[in-house]
Amino acid sequence: MSVVTTPADRPVPPASDPTFTPPGLGRRFGALVIDWVLCLLVAGSFADPVTDGWAPVLVLIAEYALFLGLFAQTPGMFITRVRCVSWADGGRIGVLRGLLRGVLLALVVPALIMDVNRRGLHDRAAGSVITTAPRR
Repeated sequence: MSVVTTPADRPVPPASDPTFTPPGLGRRFGALVIDWVLCLLVAGSFADPVTDGWAPVLVLIAEYALFLGLFAQTPGMFITRVRCVSWADGGRIGVLRGLLRGVLLALVVPALIMDVNRRGLHDRAAGSVITTAPRR
């Protein structure tokens, strides 16, 4: 049996939702801390994160490219119940835009400059936004 979806069944994209409310900064920061710890653990398997500071940063960029591009959530985002979606249509951002977002996030400064929807420069460049993830 096939399921037919109608436009009313689809969530409203954040860009066209006047009631869109971004999740709090605490949840976003919590997700980043969890992801950073995971990156340190993974980087420790092939480099010394203390002397090779580039290793965890590269792992973080790769994590963002793959997890955001394919699943709309990193492991830290899953735990803190947030996700990263396309600002325009609410769908996944894809690997290339996830990579761009990860590279810009690694520069730190773009994340500190936010608009009213808490979209940092890295989000605006990648056409993404952080939203609350639905409960499963």
